[in-house]
Amino acid sequence: MLKPLQTLVLVSTLLAPAAAPPANQFASWRGEMRKALYVPDKLPPLEAKLWSSFSPTPGVIADRVTYRSADGMLVPAIVYRPENFKGKLPGIVVVNGHGGDKYSWYAFYSGMMFAQAGAEVVTYDPIGEGERNIDRKSRASSHDKIIPVPAGVNPDDPGQRLAGLMQVDLMQAVSYLAQRPEVDPKRIAVVGYSMGAFVTGIAGALDTRIHAVLLSGGGTFDDEADGGKSYDVGTLPCQAAPWHALKALGPEFHRRGAILYVLNAERGPMLVENGSMDTVMDIPHRPPEWFAAVHDQAVTLDKANGGSAVNIFTTHVDPGKSHRTAWVERYAVAWLNDQIHFTNWSDADIQKMPTTHIGTWITAQNIPWAISNGYMREDREGGLDALGTGFPGIPRDQLNVLPDADWQRLKTQLIYESWAEKTVAAEQGMHRTEAAGSAIGP
Repeated sequence: MLKPLQTLVLVSTLLAPAAAPPANQFASWRGEMRKALYVPDKLPPLEAKLWSSFSPTPGVIADRVTYRSADGMLVPAIVYRPENFKGKLPGIVVVNGHGGDKYSWYAFYSGMMFAQAGAEVVTYDPIGEGERNIDRKSRASSHDKIIPVPAGVNPDDPGQRLAGLMQVDLMQAVSYLAQRPEVDPKRIAVVGYSMGAFVTGIAGALDTRIHAVLLSGGGTFDDEADGGKSYDVGTLPCQAAPWHALKALGPEFHRRGAILYVLNAERGPMLVENGSMDTVMDIPHRPPEWFAAVHDQAVTLDKANGGSAVNIFTTHVDPGKSHRTAWVERYAVAWLNDQIHFTNWSDADIQKMPTTHIGTWITAQNIPWAISNGYMREDREGGLDALGTGFPGIPRDQLNVLPDADWQRLKTQLIYESWAEKTVAAEQGMHRTEAAGSAIGP
């Protein structure tokens, strides 16, 4: 088996410029991705509703909001915004890692921090977590359940539909920001962590409304690594199944990562940030040279199809660090400011701003429920030095969007189990259709 870097060198030869690139190749790739992941060409009506508001810290307002996603599902979100500002605000969508939700420390810390900076920030519950969990719990990972499919239906189909739901969840958060009168729709960024980086990297390839994308603990869009980890050999339906489905992008399936990066470049800037010792993303097997080779592939492919290769992703490595939401630290905040221009913070403000050690802060605020077990480590989330000081640990019940009676009333529009029932019904319909077609014959 070829080593990863050898594979990349070999694959680069497959990406040599074609004599006559097909017209609208970028649009064609986006269309194939949408089809493979069940992302509708037209998003559903947003139907955003403001339930209530509160102020978690001086100068910041938090709105409790719901909006519509795919398959008739409802998404609860906390939207943070500055109380005082001049001009238009940039927008940021926070996409959680596996097991995370709007109750995770980095979601509400990011919301308060970026709102003080002068941005409007959407944090929401992924399907199966928080208020979209049947028991209203966090870190339940309900979406990891394997849904059996009828005979003749692709076993990856539920994961492809799940990926589509997650894409629409995110795209509708972008829609929410874009329709707000105080937000500049041309200055919207999405930051994604771990599983959220996987979702965000795909969304950035699909949704050209997004200006900037930051992936933290992710961006490893490749095929089976020699001795390492890859989405191709994973088992999680939220990642392995959609990654398999993206082989629809072409016969040389090694191009999937390069195509994602090309489409992101056609949309706007992207930063991929990882710790050098991140074993979750297998970064020790993907050193800077690995990302450089992927970058070169994307440049070659972009130019071969008429692109300018101007916004092909940039990378940042945190030496000695592991899996973390690095966008709360100075480097990433400065990068975001370069892209979307915070209303209240300048680059000079960011460079001199004091920081908060997250492990110390979580202990002092007595919010251990807001961080996953094992992530209080210095090389992971607990060791982050986040910009800003004095932010409170928001009590969990304040981060509920829906009053108890309304959550019970709307439960079937929220929880994973209801969505899974719809998926099973859709697959049974596919099975009946295919069976009828077989009976009719050619």
